[in-house]
Amino acid sequence: MGIKIVSLKTGKTLYTLNSKKLLIPASNIKLYTCAAALEELGSDYRFKTIVLQNGNNLVLRGGGDPDLSIDHLDSLAEITTKSINDVDTLFVDESLLDSFHYGQGWMWDEGSTKYSAPISALTINKNCVDFFVKPGKVGGKAIIDFYPRTKYINVNNSSLTVKNTIDFEKFRIDRDWAGRTNHFNVSGNILYKSSIDTFQRNIFDPVLFCGTIFKEQLNNYGINVKNMVTLKQDGKASPIAVHTSAPLLNSAYDMMHESDNLTAELFTKILAVNDSTTGNWEDGLNSIKSFLADSAGIDTTLFRLSDGSGVSRYNLTSADQLIKLLSYMHASKHRDNFIFTLPGGGSNSTLKDRLKFSKSKIRAKTGHLSGVSCISGYIFSDKYGPIAFSILMNGYIGKARPYQQLQDKIINLFLHD
Repeated sequence: MGIKIVSLKTGKTLYTLNSKKLLIPASNIKLYTCAAALEELGSDYRFKTIVLQNGNNLVLRGGGDPDLSIDHLDSLAEITTKSINDVDTLFVDESLLDSFHYGQGWMWDEGSTKYSAPISALTINKNCVDFFVKPGKVGGKAIIDFYPRTKYINVNNSSLTVKNTIDFEKFRIDRDWAGRTNHFNVSGNILYKSSIDTFQRNIFDPVLFCGTIFKEQLNNYGINVKNMVTLKQDGKASPIAVHTSAPLLNSAYDMMHESDNLTAELFTKILAVNDSTTGNWEDGLNSIKSFLADSAGIDTTLFRLSDGSGVSRYNLTSADQLIKLLSYMHASKHRDNFIFTLPGGGSNSTLKDRLKFSKSKIRAKTGHLSGVSCISGYIFSDKYGPIAFSILMNGYIGKARPYQQLQDKIINLFLHD
């Protein structure tokens, strides 16, 4: 364990234990990423997804928007129909960022879960497919629907609706990630009285996923697309449709409340973008480290930053370093926006089932991997005033709940003392 709790009013350390010890922070790394994005990009930064035309060719150019939706893309398709009737080649362009879709230290077998979705300048529906599942007739298959409705994926359903839990097999939706395909297998059992449930599963090749959906949307509007390639188009093309995102602050709020890894990694790569540099992890992480060193006073030679989300187990930081970041942000011009992004106790977030009675007096980011449970943020205490705290726990076996309960007890000591 590494723990540090500091009064921001007096600067006094209220409690410390192994606070300089380097530990795996999991999603507490997002505190660094969020702070750097607010400082370097600004809370009003906007992502732009652009459709360009060059004769009978179209270019769909990604802007790294983490919240681009199917409806946003469909609006671009509808506007595009006003400028062209037939498309010779649709160029799908992710060149704003590099084409490395998975972070350093991500496990090779992360599989098809939402939290390990691939990272691309062209990101649609969080690079996931939403599956809606409900029971069929007893003895029959579960009823499966999915969104977006696209031929980019195919689904094999061998599930079974059952009346009881005797010999019950867990219901699963798995993508053939080892084969690098977008074939989804549905298996296991579902009880006949179950209510509708939603499963989100990531896809392979986000660029082709987005391009295929856009092509299908154009087809729906009567526009024929002969060819599609996932390349940058260097010819003279003119913009004919643009989707501009909501402010970065909105995406940052969702990133911290949902602990969205994809958004954190897009922020990281975008931090590296300039006139001569494609967005990439190495330069983006260096930008975060420069901010932490120059602004927050953290000696970045004493920690390890391998991604922007905390998925990588190569990340190492200390409670002491996190406190420096939290102290800096509380005194900075970005304080209100930074605190706004952090979940409150009992809110609709990763703190949904924790610290429910603290109301707005706790604002904090959790972090969780197998054997890792962390929480860092602010306590707004009647006795001590604003407090910065960081509690990092590594190396336990079994469920995280007992360790989360210990963390909550420690927080409550300072909240109610």
